[in-house]
Amino acid sequence: MLTVGVDIGGTSVRAGVVDASGSVLDTSRAPTPAGERALEDAIAAAVQEVAARHPVNAVGLAVAGFIAPDRRTVQFAPHLAWRQVDVAGRMTERLGMPVVLEHDANAAALAEHRFGAARGAHTAVLVAIGTGIGASLLIDGKVFRGAHGVAPELGHLRVVPDGRPCPCGKNGCWERYCSGTALSATAVELLAKHPGVSTVLAREAAGDSRAVTGRRVAGAARDGDPLAQRAMADLARWLGEGLALVADVYDPEVIVIGGGVSTSAPLFLDDARERYASVVTGAGHRPLARIRTAQLGDDAGIVGAATLARETVASLTRNSRRT
Repeated sequence: MLTVGVDIGGTSVRAGVVDASGSVLDTSRAPTPAGERALEDAIAAAVQEVAARHPVNAVGLAVAGFIAPDRRTVQFAPHLAWRQVDVAGRMTERLGMPVVLEHDANAAALAEHRFGAARGAHTAVLVAIGTGIGASLLIDGKVFRGAHGVAPELGHLRVVPDGRPCPCGKNGCWERYCSGTALSATAVELLAKHPGVSTVLAREAAGDSRAVTGRRVAGAARDGDPLAQRAMADLARWLGEGLALVADVYDPEVIVIGGGVSTSAPLFLDDARERYASVVTGAGHRPLARIRTAQLGDDAGIVGAATLARETVASLTRNSRRT
């Protein structure tokens, strides 16, 4: 059975045909448009493009937003147009095949559990570090959603009272200190504190501080820029602190680090592991979670959504045979 997974982010809509082993056989991509109708048109076009080349029979949508427990309705998505919309119903009608929804971090976690870094783990946490932090908790291979379908929002754990303001309305959230955005903010703060430091970042920031992006800071750190390396060390510290909180609450077997920032893991992950091991409750007297980087990269959301669609159709087929 071939199914389609669609990763719907704030900048692009990516569709992929996925087989039962988790391999992506074909893909299509389009920019994410504004407006509900335009967005649904883009999704339909992406699915139909790959469906014209492969026999597919279900679609899974990985959405960066709050998904209702029935996995049909998008309640809220900060970078998308949907607000309390039965997206699954609309897209099922348009495409003529079953459509299911999943939060993008949950979809990525499912993919990593079936085919990647969390394979076989009974309790696993995915921490997707990008512009912010997305997260997912799997217990015995099943997504824990909480009472209203939005758990766990780990990125908005408050780690610094009265710290950096967060778009969620709070101050001091974890993702304000451990994300691509945080890496940029830390570098800019360090440049302001040390104006005499002559670095690549200082020269770039002199023209426009917005040029000091998280990606640029990571690149400068790889090139040996001392200030960028200090910013990266700060990110490692806060990643370790946050992972210790996660371990204190969930005691996971495996923690998978994904998202765009994970591509720079050699610059920070060893230091983060050391920090985590030193500050977790019971340090030195308890087993530690294995901390791994995601294996499926940018395809994780597509693979997870397609896998969920396949499993949903299989379940419906079994139930119909019983009746």
